[in-house]
Amino acid sequence: MCGNGLEKRSFPGRIVRVKAVIVGSGAAAFNAALSLCRLGMRPGEILLVTEGVNMGASRNTGSDKQTYYKLSTGANVSDSVMDMARDYFACGSMHGDLALTEAAGSLRGFFRLVSLGVPFPADRYGEYTGYKTDHDPRMRASSCGPLTSKHMTEALESACRRENVPLCDGRRAVRILTSQGQAVGIVAVGEADVTAENPAGLSAVLAGAVIWATGGPSAVYGASVYPESQTGSLGPPLLAGAGASNLTESQYGLASVDFRWNLSGSYQQVLPRYISVDGDGSEREFLPDALGSAEEAVRAQFLKGYEWPFNPANIGNRGGSRSSEVDIAVYRERSLGREVYLDFRRSPSLVEERGLTPETIGETAYRYLEASRALGDSPVRRLRQMNEKAYRLYLDHGIDLEKAPLRTAVCAQHLNGGLSCTLWYESPDLPGLYPVGECAGVFGVKRPGGSALNSTQVSSQRAAEKIAFENRDAPLPSDPALADQLSDAAAFGTLLTGGDTEADEILALMRQEGLRHDRCAAFLRNREDAAALMEETNRALRELPSVRVRDSRALLALLIRADTLTARYAMLSAIVAYIDDGGLSRGSFLVEGAEADGLDRTHASSVLETRIGTRADGSLSARNRFVPVRPIPEADNWFENVYNAYDSGGRFADPDEETNAEGGN
Repeated sequence: MCGNGLEKRSFPGRIVRVKAVIVGSGAAAFNAALSLCRLGMRPGEILLVTEGVNMGASRNTGSDKQTYYKLSTGANVSDSVMDMARDYFACGSMHGDLALTEAAGSLRGFFRLVSLGVPFPADRYGEYTGYKTDHDPRMRASSCGPLTSKHMTEALESACRRENVPLCDGRRAVRILTSQGQAVGIVAVGEADVTAENPAGLSAVLAGAVIWATGGPSAVYGASVYPESQTGSLGPPLLAGAGASNLTESQYGLASVDFRWNLSGSYQQVLPRYISVDGDGSEREFLPDALGSAEEAVRAQFLKGYEWPFNPANIGNRGGSRSSEVDIAVYRERSLGREVYLDFRRSPSLVEERGLTPETIGETAYRYLEASRALGDSPVRRLRQMNEKAYRLYLDHGIDLEKAPLRTAVCAQHLNGGLSCTLWYESPDLPGLYPVGECAGVFGVKRPGGSALNSTQVSSQRAAEKIAFENRDAPLPSDPALADQLSDAAAFGTLLTGGDTEADEILALMRQEGLRHDRCAAFLRNREDAAALMEETNRALRELPSVRVRDSRALLALLIRADTLTARYAMLSAIVAYIDDGGLSRGSFLVEGAEADGLDRTHASSVLETRIGTRADGSLSARNRFVPVRPIPEADNWFENVYNAYDSGGRFADPDEETNAEGGN
């Protein structure tokens, strides 16, 4: 039946059939396509669909030296797959089988990138040494500079183009098609497909498998370090029946907001001055007052480089350092209507008065700067001595840190949770759908810095392996279930057109909704306000079909808003359910009203699963439940058994269904 009482009509756009459709344009999407090719699929059996090949987060985000997290390959550091899996698992609320796959696949992904020309640094002996990143007990991190994920994406894209993988650019996937409980394709909208008969610019791809590589739900937030071009897309999978995990867990930290970029690592360690400016232009250095002394402020600021993500454990007497009090101080200044800047032209007053010495800034900070040969007389000189690429990054975007300060805020940076997935990164609720990259709900309370880049490669490789093994054909458009869904999409697309609502109106409304979200459901959380916003979001979804847009640009904006509202509703429902279950501050957020030292101690052994449904009036409902984390598997690693299972495809079987007969296949 057509939804909302719409008249059934035939699908006006073109319909393509492939064995696998990939939605996205980042490191996960391109690696999925490349992996499928190298596993034997022909280019014509694969189609990569993207809203814009240059729009994704992988190509447009980074930090001072963007990190890739992998099993350690340094000569002086012992490590193992199980060690890395246990470190992942210890971060809390992460399934053990996913921790093991992320660890086991890390070197394969890393060295594939090296072989494609990504310039990860090695010494004269060929050793890929590393450094410690946040939440990292070993020296597993590597980097090729601020643009690591951009280098990855470009190298993978080039490899896909050499393989002649078809790429359909300028189309946004807005619906997942299903048949007999499986994902079997997508509906997309694109300006190039707009005609008089097809005013919504619809097209459809039918596929044996759908790889969803759309990144995090960046449009949900107001203050965000995600690139403005990337909005994310959790809505279609959620509406198609895919469940989600740990939607409570996002990562937040300090970032520049005029040019969106993480202000981590070197940007903090060179000790620029934090200033706030009111509407009259009067400026003040506020960290000493916020931290209680100039000495505490400088030490916390330096540690912010190591501990960039906001972490409630790093506040006051909660058991860690005080580095996250810097985030709180920045937020409070901005809440007073003042703008906050990092000024790289001047050091904090304490350093200017006493000099850059171990007594002034602490032994750890001084020795770090000394070892980095970065003891210059200003923060920008120290930055250029330590990390010239980090300075030039801003220069390339029209900001000279020698001449101008950086406006900053506490921003959303990464969704640790996402769509639920099996150890082959397939949705357990919607087979045939493979969430990979950031939109896969792999991580929980915390994650080591750079593990997201590793996950783009591991998840897409494993999804490709299972898809290639099953080698499913696309269904025919004559499938009755598909015919109804295609008709619904055509009717809904036509319904929304023919009005006068402009894209800019919709985008302005989305910005307001994002700021409302930030006030109660970002790194500071208020249960009552989040519940109220959840109801407002549902009301907006009910009213959305009454909007009539002027043109295809406005239609795209409206569909992005619908996607964002759906993701926001699911995330808010998880936040409310977590707090109602007694959940306290953890990960990268503070729960308002929790006791001063109230870090959560009870939920790390469970994953919060969220499913949403649609009511008759178009509003949403949500079901949330806590499930125990799956432990790290104790695998049968006897070589002959692994050999036989690999040859027979036994590795793709559900572990509960495997036959472990001794010597059997």
